[in-house]
Amino acid sequence: MAAMNPQTELRVRTLSIHVVTWNVASAAPPPDLSDLLQLNNLNLNLDVYVIGLQEMNGGIMSLLSDTAFEDPWSSFFMDVLSPLSFVKVSSVRMQGLLLLIFAKYQHLPFIQILSTKSTPTGLFGYWGNKGGVNIFLKFYGYYVSIINCHLPPHMANNDQRLEHFDRILEMQNFEAQDIPNILDHDLILWFGDMNFRIEDFGLHFVRESIKNQCYSDLWEKDQDCWEMGLCLSLQLSIAKRHDPLLREFQEGPLLFPPTYKFDKNSNNYDTSEKKRKPAWTDRILWRLKRQPQAAVHTPTLSAPHFTLFPRSYVSHMLYSISDHKPVTSTFDLELKPLVSAPLITLLPESLCTEESDLLISYSLTADFLSSPWDWIGLYKVYIDISDIPETEDQFLLFYYSNNLHSVVGISKPFKIQPRSFLAEGPLDEAQPQI
Repeated sequence: MAAMNPQTELRVRTLSIHVVTWNVASAAPPPDLSDLLQLNNLNLNLDVYVIGLQEMNGGIMSLLSDTAFEDPWSSFFMDVLSPLSFVKVSSVRMQGLLLLIFAKYQHLPFIQILSTKSTPTGLFGYWGNKGGVNIFLKFYGYYVSIINCHLPPHMANNDQRLEHFDRILEMQNFEAQDIPNILDHDLILWFGDMNFRIEDFGLHFVRESIKNQCYSDLWEKDQDCWEMGLCLSLQLSIAKRHDPLLREFQEGPLLFPPTYKFDKNSNNYDTSEKKRKPAWTDRILWRLKRQPQAAVHTPTLSAPHFTLFPRSYVSHMLYSISDHKPVTSTFDLELKPLVSAPLITLLPESLCTEESDLLISYSLTADFLSSPWDWIGLYKVYIDISDIPETEDQFLLFYYSNNLHSVVGISKPFKIQPRSFLAEGPLDEAQPQI
């Protein structure tokens, strides 16, 4: 991409990312997801949504239908987010696992999808009811890996959970030689139904602690309790002593009640005969790239500015369609963009009307490799009504690169005037109306 000039290089941007994880237990989307997506939070100006679902309806007929048409959850999120200027950047599905990324359209030229991958770990690695789905991308020049997973259930299977965690990570290899190893990516976002449980404490103690909001009493016995990147439970801390990589993943504080297991259509923990113990099964973790240590006599090189700050980490008790409650985390990502301009600059050259063809001019950067299969699309978009009159339709031009599998250029919003915009002049020539 284009090189940066010194003035642009110093500018630090703050982008807001909202991450959602939810085991939906084969349920259809509820009528309203405003709370989950924080649509009514006036203090948030989100740039990216990362949405991971587990246990989507994986029946044969459902999978066949979702292959031919968009699945109901993807369609629902698109219908909700499109009017807010979000575009679906990428998605990947493996049976009941679904990962979606939406971004404000102005970020699209700076997002390059590198790869999507599915890693099954169920039935000796051949069945996708458990495992992970991943999207790897470059975001303003930085490498970002996003993983949605569903690990094995049940209290006794903690070793198996850790084994699947490592297997998913080990399988993230890339055919392209210029893509670094996942451990050298600038950011890994890893979330999903990790199925870690609370050990030792009895059901009554756990429920009383939840009732009195004494969550700290349970943290030390949570099989995956992370505080400042360190695990407090005996079982996992022993594993971490032998696995430094595991220690590098961080998590926000668990200040919300355990998100599993609930009676469906209620906020009551399991009242069935099994009376499963509540647990924080649904988690959101992240890992920033390690910075190399300078030698004693070597001046320290300033690393590119790329820092993640968690703003919130909460569950959403409002939703009861599943035996899990959804969990979300909002992050502020501070970065110095490593790219200064899109690879393609698009501009409509003349007044656009419904009757006339649209003439487009575009320019390419010197390092852009075009393809005969590249294409330019015209899209009707929704813009905040505070920016334009409600009655005016806005359009965008997108340049899609077949080689990069990404949008690499986008125009500014413009209008296509309706037929009524033109009036006949005295010489029967079309004249613009003032």
